[in-house]
Amino acid sequence: MQLGRLDHVNLHTANVDGMVEWYERILGMENGKRPPFPNPGAWLYSDGHPFVHLVSTDRELTGKNVNIEHFAFSATGLKDFVDVLNREDENYQLRKVPDTPLVQVNLWDPDGNHIHIDFHAGEAEGLDV
Repeated sequence: MQLGRLDHVNLHTANVDGMVEWYERILGMENGKRPPFPNPGAWLYSDGHPFVHLVSTDRELTGKNVNIEHFAFSATGLKDFVDVLNREDENYQLRKVPDTPLVQVNLWDPDGNHIHIDFHAGEAEGLDV
């Protein structure tokens, strides 16, 4: 067997609507088709693929009690993304990954889940990294 790239991440949340709104507004994802599971939730798509699966829970979850340290996406368009984050007054950190050609944008969704978006370092020209 040869593993490929990560297919999706499944997050439990007590705030499905708020999470959907954030992923759409900040990451440009689209709320799309989801199988008729018995529990409420949402699937968030990028480029036709459902990368983030949200499942509704009654438990309040925050960054202090989630079981995943982070998940990541690769992307292009670093400067446009940083513009969105600044315009939306989002908390983020921009970091060069040592000994790689990558720059990460680290940010946190409304439940406190850590996400990083990886860009080629060549896109960081003119940014304070």
